Amino acid sequence: MGRMISQLVLPFHLLLMLGVSLASLNDHRYNIGDEVPLFVNKVGPLSNPSETYQYYDLPFCQPGELLPEKESLGEVLNGDRLTNTLYQLKFGVEKDGVVLCHKKLDQNDVSKFRTAIIKDYYYQMYFDDLPFWGFVGKIEDELWTLDGKGPKYFLFKHVQFDVLYNGNQVIEIHALGDPSNVVDITEDIDLTVTFTYTVRWNETSIPFENRIARYSRASGKPVNRQIHWFSIINSIVISVLLMTFFAVSMMQRLKNDLRKWSSGDEEEDKEVGWKYLHGDVFRCPPNMPLLCAVIGAGTQLLTLFCCLFILAFLGVLYPYNRGALLTSLVIIYTLTSAVAGYSSASFYSQFIETGWERSVTFSAVLFLGPFLVLQFFLNSVAVSFGATLAIPFGTILVIILVYTLIAIPLLALGGIIGYRRRSEFQAPSATKKCAREIPSLAWYRKTPGQMFLAGLLPFSAIVVELHQLYFTLWGYKISTLPGLFSVGAQLLYLCLSTPYTSIANQT
Repeated sequence: MGRMISQLVLPFHLLLMLGVSLASLNDHRYNIGDEVPLFVNKVGPLSNPSETYQYYDLPFCQPGELLPEKESLGEVLNGDRLTNTLYQLKFGVEKDGVVLCHKKLDQNDVSKFRTAIIKDYYYQMYFDDLPFWGFVGKIEDELWTLDGKGPKYFLFKHVQFDVLYNGNQVIEIHALGDPSNVVDITEDIDLTVTFTYTVRWNETSIPFENRIARYSRASGKPVNRQIHWFSIINSIVISVLLMTFFAVSMMQRLKNDLRKWSSGDEEEDKEVGWKYLHGDVFRCPPNMPLLCAVIGAGTQLLTLFCCLFILAFLGVLYPYNRGALLTSLVIIYTLTSAVAGYSSASFYSQFIETGWERSVTFSAVLFLGPFLVLQFFLNSVAVSFGATLAIPFGTILVIILVYTLIAIPLLALGGIIGYRRRSEFQAPSATKKCAREIPSLAWYRKTPGQMFLAGLLPFSAIVVELHQLYFTLWGYKISTLPGLFSVGAQLLYLCLSTPYTSIANQT
């Protein structure tokens, strides 16, 4: 990573640094006795997996020199901090009770370990690019203690690595703390702990291509499948109800208009009901730059999610592909800046010939501005607590350079193309010079009430699947079942249908 940053001269080099992590130089094939790469990553409470700290923030056995692994931008944003370790796992070589180190723990170290055990800390490591987890220690309640003097806290000082292999490739790995080989750290006293580990190798018939499949098995549980089916059925039902309500409302309005038109006097104005709107609906809306900015930013985000779905469908994105998702987000958002500029400028230029630059500028900051403010606050909190999710200054500088040297020029280029390829808007009916006066409406028919009602139905359609998505983002609950794409398509359909329903209610 440092070597690539040193070559950061042209925007092309920036894209290279942001590129999706390629396969390792080897093909994950080893001979007996070959060293298999093993890195420690981070620790954190099981109840809050998004709160993670560096592995050596706890007083584990450290090598003489800490050598952080070079990481991509996505890995840094994901909070991964891979570092070397004293554990040595050679392919096919079993070990039994190997001493890792003799660690002298003072009272402060004992207190750190005890706090970690109380919060049910886990640690994460990577072995041949396979993530695995283990627990720091265990708690025994007073019901299980012999003296009955309250809970006791035990630190695992022995770890057993169970590795499965197929031929000359690693398939699976587990780390198990030995509950019979622990040290009591209930009291704040100085201790000398001998940390040991054991390695067991067992053959399996699982092919190398399927070794990632076990990380997505949790999403295939019956309960999770029922939740996904419930979310899909919920979305379909709400879509049908909305369209039925829309059809009934429009039919009722049309019947009322036909009844008034057929029973009215010939000299009476025949424009009744929804026909009153034909001279005003195609009027240029107020605050045009902001409206076009919303269209541009929304089109960019829609394009971004469609590209992510395609990458996931092609197998580029899969569970625990370190940093690939966040790297793809940064790359695709940067490249789709041209889409935002083109959409906002082309729509703006259909109505007004000058001033499209403001709409393009607004589309650049409409989403990214609030997002950066929120991220700055969250990053400040992460820095104050020393969490791994804190973004280093070098990474922040790289992101700023990427957006300045690539995203902004693409945004301007898209705006210029959209302006030059503009087409004049041809309204199907003449627009009246003077806007029709809007009568006083009830509170539920005004803009805030209509915004709430218009957003309530689409939100209700995706709330269940959105809950699963939030689990995936902040709870690291891997979800690979189909359903998100179909629910997203129904959300888009509902968003396009809801404005017509609101118009029917207004008239």
